Amino acid sequence: MTPSASPAPYADGPRVSRPPSPGKPAVAPPPAGPAATAPSPLDLGSLETRLRETKAISTFTKLALKNQLDDLIERLRAFYRGQLETSLAELRRAFDLLVMKVLALLQDTDPPLARSLMLSRESIWGVLSEPAKLDKL
Repeated sequence: MTPSASPAPYADGPRVSRPPSPGKPAVAPPPAGPAATAPSPLDLGSLETRLRETKAISTFTKLALKNQLDDLIERLRAFYRGQLETSLAELRRAFDLLVMKVLALLQDTDPPLARSLMLSRESIWGVLSEPAKLDKL
């Protein structure tokens, strides 16, 4: 074989990995618009409507949850009237447990509502933990 007839190790020249050109991003940016924005916290009325309409929770379970919420609200009102010997922290734990029950029911079958509930959790407690706001319910 002659030196000119032997194949070159790199026929096209050495292979060099080149970074993407500056005009094109390596990864596509996330889509813009309503789908890209995080859901905002819901007000109590909207949350109540969405919970009523969801198919993720059976009718009987919804009734049981409503009764538990009504009981919690009555306990909070009694607390503010000085008729209940407990702490606000204990009532907050009861609220958190109720929210966790609802989230457990929603997480697999209605994730958007579960996310909205998580985002609304503190604002809901803000209403329940202030006597003036609670009276408006």
